[in-house]
Amino acid sequence: MNGFVVLDKSEGMTSFRASAILRRIYNEKKTGHTGTLDPMATGVLPVALGKATRFIDFLPENDKGYTARFKLGIITDTLDITGTVLETREVNVKREDIEAVLPSFTGEIMQLPPMYSAVSVGGVRLYELARKGIEIEREQRKITVYSLTLRDTENEDEYEIDVKCSKGTYIRTLIADMGEKLGCGAVMTALRRTLSNGFTVEEAVTEEELHSLGEKAVRGIDAPFLCYPEVRVTDKQAKRFSNGGELSAERLHREIFPSLYRVYGPDGAFLGLGEVKQDDLTTLWAKRVIGNDR
Repeated sequence: MNGFVVLDKSEGMTSFRASAILRRIYNEKKTGHTGTLDPMATGVLPVALGKATRFIDFLPENDKGYTARFKLGIITDTLDITGTVLETREVNVKREDIEAVLPSFTGEIMQLPPMYSAVSVGGVRLYELARKGIEIEREQRKITVYSLTLRDTENEDEYEIDVKCSKGTYIRTLIADMGEKLGCGAVMTALRRTLSNGFTVEEAVTEEELHSLGEKAVRGIDAPFLCYPEVRVTDKQAKRFSNGGELSAERLHREIFPSLYRVYGPDGAFLGLGEVKQDDLTTLWAKRVIGNDR
């Protein structure tokens, strides 16, 4: 089985276990998730099956979308509700106070990766150091929050936000920073990813649904790459490309510019990804192909 499944990951499931579950459901030896999603989080987790695993490294860096719940007045070591409580504070914050700080966390901002994260420093994951009680200096990273909206909620001192942001944004850190600015602290209590790799939560299917849907839930290998331009090639070109050979851009019968391209054979079958480089507009190079075991 080759393609991508857009899983609606359940709470408590690790990304590694999600891959293992799909491996069992589809009796497929090779599976791979397209990016770690915290165990406490739910929502969109694309998983590659079979030959689609070869293409994970070429997934476009799409924006992410989340709905997150947070509670004011609590600070933990993990920045979410699963961690050890370090401090509790009195809360004298109203909804309008939260809305007033949202613009400060919108646009390009600097963010410090949390210690409990998969960021690697010197070949060691930060969470491995954090579990040993070790905290090290980290460099702030520039991220972009495109939109940040406060949702309606009925729980006292607990609120929800919708976030659309760039890859690499830590929602736990965003919430903790908002809590510091409000003066009372805040901790994330729930997280749902609504957008990842161009797939929305409306397209995602649960583990239970996968058992009944079977192959119907599997998207084509080209599904995450629809943002790239398309090239149709002849039978002769298809054979050359599928063997890792380059193609003359002049013979592709379309406007060519530097980019990755989705390459299809004369029968419409997806052959793989090619690339036209900035310094060579005459050649389409094979970046990753389906047709052999390269």
